[in-house]
Amino acid sequence: MRRAAAVLAALPLLFPAAPAAAVPAQAAPAAVTWTVQPAGQAGPDGRRWIERTLDPGQRVTEHLAVRNLGDATAVFTLKAADGYLTAKGRFNMLPSDRPSTDGGTWIDVPSEVHVEPGRTSVVPFTITVPPDAIPGDHPAGIAASIAGKQGTVQVESRVGFRVLLRASGTLRPSLTTDEIRLSYARSWHPWRPGTLNIAYRVTNDGNARLDVTSRVHGTTTPLGELLPGGTREVQTRAGGVWALGRMTTTVTLIPTVVGETTPRDPFTVTTTTWVIPWPQLVVVLAVALLILAWRLRRRRLAALLERAREEGRRSTA
Repeated sequence: MRRAAAVLAALPLLFPAAPAAAVPAQAAPAAVTWTVQPAGQAGPDGRRWIERTLDPGQRVTEHLAVRNLGDATAVFTLKAADGYLTAKGRFNMLPSDRPSTDGGTWIDVPSEVHVEPGRTSVVPFTITVPPDAIPGDHPAGIAASIAGKQGTVQVESRVGFRVLLRASGTLRPSLTTDEIRLSYARSWHPWRPGTLNIAYRVTNDGNARLDVTSRVHGTTTPLGELLPGGTREVQTRAGGVWALGRMTTTVTLIPTVVGETTPRDPFTVTTTTWVIPWPQLVVVLAVALLILAWRLRRRRLAALLERAREEGRRSTA
């Protein structure tokens, strides 16, 4: 998350992350473009997002800056919402038609701001942590948007940044996985190992943002960041695996709490499957049949030779 871009652009029902540069509003008046970023009272302060650890019941004031890069005065709607990660691991906010229930409800931001062309407006807003807030991470975001029409469809373009909130208290990193699904791809060469395909879903059922790494059959794969309550579909491959019948696979998930440097205790799940080495069995059977045929042929030749010798002895008697 810390390396990802801080600015988002969105449309109703589809909210892909956008780069940090200004984004043109689709169908917005006068082709307005704008940026939104964290700020101090005097203006933008260089932060790409806001990250705060607060006590339950604590209230703080922050600022954001909206810069109008267009040629006309624009009215931007400001809104905070819960944050989440997309299936590709990009940070996003809930769309306007979905109510927030977590960190987005902690943020009180003015409903709109008027910004003249080429100017920047600094807007204060407050973050209030509920007294009964659960310890851990509660990601959110703030966006400035303009509504417009694209043909006959009403659309909303928005640009914003993430607000990463953590309520103080004990962090409980925890991961679970669904049943592991295995499939084996054999090599075209019967005397070479194949590839084991492993698929599973990992869920962050703890209260902290985690950087997760998986280890399967000696192969280590970074899975990226996972927010509390978030899930990630994982597909990985392990090469150099022989199909020798009963096969046991262990997936080890190594979590590191975001903001820490030392990984926490790993979580493991093990599954067993059977992979019959058919190509090798066919080759072994074919070799065995050839050996048996060769031995039978030798016995037949030996019997014929012995019969010829017996007939020779009889003819000379």
